[in-house]
Amino acid sequence: MDLIQIILLALIQGFTEFLPISSSAHLILAPYVFGYADQGLAFDLAVHLGTLLAVVLYFRKEILLMLNDWFASLTPRGESTANSRLGWAIILATIPVMLVGVLIKDLVEHELRAPQVIAATTIIIGLLLWWADRYSKRDKDISCMNLRHALFIGVAQAIALIPGTSRSGITMAAALMLGYTREAASRFSFLLAIPTILASVIWVGKDLVSTQASVNWLDLGLGTLLSFAAAYATIHFFLRFIERIGMAPFAIYRLILGAVILGFLYL
Repeated sequence: MDLIQIILLALIQGFTEFLPISSSAHLILAPYVFGYADQGLAFDLAVHLGTLLAVVLYFRKEILLMLNDWFASLTPRGESTANSRLGWAIILATIPVMLVGVLIKDLVEHELRAPQVIAATTIIIGLLLWWADRYSKRDKDISCMNLRHALFIGVAQAIALIPGTSRSGITMAAALMLGYTREAASRFSFLLAIPTILASVIWVGKDLVSTQASVNWLDLGLGTLLSFAAAYATIHFFLRFIERIGMAPFAIYRLILGAVILGFLYL
């Protein structure tokens, strides 16, 4: 990989992982657009690790409070708190994507990475995101998260295994449909990303170890650093401005991107 390719792909992963526009779609399409060869499992692992470190660092205080209350709730005298309930909600919401991921891993990796699939999911989820943002009540904060809502969002997240769907996009849309504010929907989506990305890193890492492929550690380190910086900045500014700007700009971007992909395919 040359330096420009490393920078480009790392920034794409970092900026798009937590925006509702599908990081997988952009990473899959990048080689088609720029003429690059596939970056390989090792680089995918590195840039996903960068985004994982970013979300953990950004939410470190919330994570520590949540873990403390969750472990305390397991004791005989443990009390249920908003933080412990949020911990249980994240655990429950993670289960569907784990189960579905194991069942359709080969289908996702070999059959669903086609540009036609990405174009369709990009447009469909863009419309869903716009509809959910436009017509939801948006009157619940994250303390209202319960297990039923978490399971609904978790099932939605499992659909995001289809490239182009966007894990962030569909989980935010699902939360908005349940009446959560934009900030609450985004915050839960970002926290839910932690176990999901961690599982992905472990899964890809397992495959990488089994292949015994050669690794360029300098390339991987740079990719991790750049994706970390881009993801951290994205989380910060997205949460700061999402209540003001809404989801419409991202929905419009998805519709344009889907139309452009279809144009390249059929015109």
